[in-house]
Amino acid sequence: MHRVAIADDHAMFVDGIESILRDEETIKVVDRCFDGKSVFPMLSKQQIDVLLLDINLPDISGIEVAKKINTDFPDVKIIAVSMYNEESIVSEMLNNGAQGYILKNTGRAELVQAIETVASGQTYFSKDVTETIMGALLKKPTQKKTSTFLIPEISKRELEVLALIVKEYTTPEIAEKLFISLKTVESHRSSLVSKLNVRNTAGLVRAAIELKLVEK
Repeated sequence: MHRVAIADDHAMFVDGIESILRDEETIKVVDRCFDGKSVFPMLSKQQIDVLLLDINLPDISGIEVAKKINTDFPDVKIIAVSMYNEESIVSEMLNNGAQGYILKNTGRAELVQAIETVASGQTYFSKDVTETIMGALLKKPTQKKTSTFLIPEISKRELEVLALIVKEYTTPEIAEKLFISLKTVESHRSSLVSKLNVRNTAGLVRAAIELKLVEK
C-alpha cells in the first residue's frame, strides 16, 4: 500500500484527488495540507511514501519545500503537480529532489501510474513535460559547463541507455530497444549512477539535463 499525502492550497482540487484515489487498492491518501509550512510536521508525524506537491503554495514555493524534504525526509518521493510546463520550473523541481512532474489536467489513470511508478523508485513525467525536458536537452547539446556535476567518461552505449532512461523506458524496454540483456542494462545503469555520482534514476535524469548529455 502506497501512503500518499497532498500539499495544495486549493481544497476542491485536493478533494478531487482524494475522490479519484479512494477506490485504489494499492494507494491510500493519509493526509493533506494547504501550505508549505504545514508539509514538514505532516511528514514528521507519520510515514508518507509519496507527496503530491503543488509548486504554487501560498507561503513557500514548492521548489523550496522539495529542497528541504530532500534533505530532511529523503525517503519521501515527491511528485510535483502543477499547471506550469516551463523548462526552468521543471528543471528546478528535478534539481531539488522531485522524482515526478505531472500537470493538473492529468487524468485518473495517469495519476495512478505516476504514483505507482515513483513509489517504486523510478521517475515519471507527463507526456508534455517529457517533451519539454527533451526540447531543453536539444537546445544546447554541446554545453559542458556545470556547477553540480563533473563530466565523466561515458561510453556510447551508456549514453544510449541514459537517453532511454530520460525518455522513461523501463529496463525490459531498453533491453529490447538496444538488443541487449536485462543484466547488461542494469550494469550500464549502475555504471552511470556511479560515474555521475547520483543515487537513483531521478539523479540520472537531473545529471543528463544539467550536463546536456542527451541529444535526443
